[in-house]
Amino acid sequence: MDAQAPSRGVAKVERGVPAKADNQEPSGESSHARPDKPLAEAKGKTTWKVYLRQRPWLVAAIAAGVLTAIILGLLWWLHARQYETTDDAFIDARTVSISSQVAGAISELDVTDNQVVAAGAVLAKLDDAIYQAQLEQAKAQVEQAQANIANLDAQLDSQASRIDQAGKQVTEAQGALDFSQQEYKRYTDLVRTGAGTEQRAQQASSDLTQKQAALAAAQANAVTVQKQLAVLKTQRRAADAQLKSAEAGQKLSATNLSYTVIKAPVAGRVTQLTGTKGTYLQPGQSIMMFVPDKIWITANFKETQLDLMRPGQPVNISIDAYPGRTFRGHVDSIQSGSGTAFSLLPAENATGNYIKVVQRVPVKIVFDQDPGLELGPGMSVVPTVKVR
Repeated sequence: MDAQAPSRGVAKVERGVPAKADNQEPSGESSHARPDKPLAEAKGKTTWKVYLRQRPWLVAAIAAGVLTAIILGLLWWLHARQYETTDDAFIDARTVSISSQVAGAISELDVTDNQVVAAGAVLAKLDDAIYQAQLEQAKAQVEQAQANIANLDAQLDSQASRIDQAGKQVTEAQGALDFSQQEYKRYTDLVRTGAGTEQRAQQASSDLTQKQAALAAAQANAVTVQKQLAVLKTQRRAADAQLKSAEAGQKLSATNLSYTVIKAPVAGRVTQLTGTKGTYLQPGQSIMMFVPDKIWITANFKETQLDLMRPGQPVNISIDAYPGRTFRGHVDSIQSGSGTAFSLLPAENATGNYIKVVQRVPVKIVFDQDPGLELGPGMSVVPTVKVR
């Protein structure tokens, strides 16, 4: 019996069923499980090293990948630092408000919405009947002023003849007076010597008085006709001024008549058309907006991006409306001041509370060539400026 007990214990050991101890843990784990766990962990930690040591090509591939990533990152940084870009940019243009410069009803409207027109093309016409009549009236006033000038010129010529005649009359009266004075002296001497009669001396005295009066009258007439010449010259200058006034009125009437035909100031497109045939317009009343063909880009770069930016630098332009296409341009100018400095309510940084904010500075970018696309103010673009 005693000999068989150990054999049964051996059999149990061989089967892998150990005998339970009195202080065995309820978890059911054997006492040999704990020392085996750190060994397993140590074995797992060394497995990947062994794995890589057995595969040197994989180590080389990983090293090459890391090196390639570093090189590519460095190349990307070297490339990216050469450019400055922003998405705060848009197409800009100096739009024109087309308005009437004179009052009148629209008689013809020769354009429609979004129509492309050339410079000088007729956009609309106003009723010009009143302005035609005003022009004819102004022409008549000019003709009247010209006739008045011609009349005064004729009077001036006639007055010159009168002045010449008055001068000759003074010369004639002076000659007659000289003869009368000689006659009076002669007869007075004869009367004194007793050789002449008293009656003849009295006749000589009377004739002398008449000749003196005639000379005085001739001289007065000469002065009168001379002063009349000055009056006529003054009237001639007034007539010249009247003619200039009439010509200015004619020019004004012709200008107002020309304003009844509204033309395109430059080549571009019609937008926001509000006028229609029959609408009565007042001076300055807008009937449409006009977008010129000449456009550019206003890009609001951060002030920290302007260190190396200069006029003339090349720009790659991407337009949101035409994805996948790139256009060439260059920096035209940089505004002297941030956008907020010229806003309706500029910032007052001298107040008590102040928070520093990176400012935006408008940069004007122009296309190297006409894009040949339907571009208008406000369309979004993304310019990329090469600064290095």
